[in-house]
Amino acid sequence: MQQADLPEDWERQRAFLAVLREGSLSAAARALGLAQPTVRRRIEEIEARTGAVLFARSPSGLEPTETALALRDHAEAMERSAESFLRAASVPPGEISGTVRIAADTVMASDVLPALLAPLLRAHERLRVAILSSGPDGGAVQRETDIAIWLDKPEQPMLVTRRIGSLAFGLFAHASYLEARSRPKSLAALDGHVVIGTLPDARPGDSDDAPPLPREHQRLLCDSRSAQLGAIRAGLGIGLCPLPLARRDPNLIRLLADAVAFQHDVWLAYHEDLRPLARVRAVHDALADGLSDYLGKPLQRLAPRSWPGAD
Repeated sequence: MQQADLPEDWERQRAFLAVLREGSLSAAARALGLAQPTVRRRIEEIEARTGAVLFARSPSGLEPTETALALRDHAEAMERSAESFLRAASVPPGEISGTVRIAADTVMASDVLPALLAPLLRAHERLRVAILSSGPDGGAVQRETDIAIWLDKPEQPMLVTRRIGSLAFGLFAHASYLEARSRPKSLAALDGHVVIGTLPDARPGDSDDAPPLPREHQRLLCDSRSAQLGAIRAGLGIGLCPLPLARRDPNLIRLLADAVAFQHDVWLAYHEDLRPLARVRAVHDALADGLSDYLGKPLQRLAPRSWPGAD
């Protein structure tokens, strides 16, 4: 392939991904803002180059062949590289401006991050921050995410990670819930209480130290930890809550502290190729400082030159 073919080749890959995701030529054309014949031509050009059929017609639209599915990761890698290129070129070097996208679990996104980011946004008027609610571990650090906050260390390749501290959890109930019920003295005594649980995908993470809260006692199930926390605050029952948040509300009463106590490491992660961006460095450092205070553990600041490309 000639160097001159590279831009056009990427346009073909974009068309391929759009059809793969949308399921039809017309929907892919709308997503890309192109005419349908243009999308069709680009798919046909890939098929001509590879000698493979990428899509088969079906009553529900275009179904990807095994070859198309096998090529998906390669096309998405090109997409991520293009997005990274545009982000890196979006502002002058050293200027703290532009958008930084942060992925965090729902409780962190709603109850913790806004207060941590407020001083930074006041100091840098051209900086924008997008908070993306994700699963309990912060979600995979996709290319549309610049920084992710994880519970437990991420294992993705090409990430720069930093452990900030440990987030402790305990069992809590609102005072209004306990007014009409006796406090449980053991895990077995939870029988007869309303235990607020989470659906499996919303659990705070697997931990050898986490107590087994019997599923038969969990009468209210939530699809996120923020919904679980809201139910506890509303006095609906007993559930797990991060200790730093519980300390802010004097009406939240800790139960079975000796039997129910575990913690998860909190990690910051970002893509290695984002190191040179001043806005990512600024947000990362603000999060590191703010989260360490939130977790109750002072954090040693990184020296500026520990960021490659900071000059």
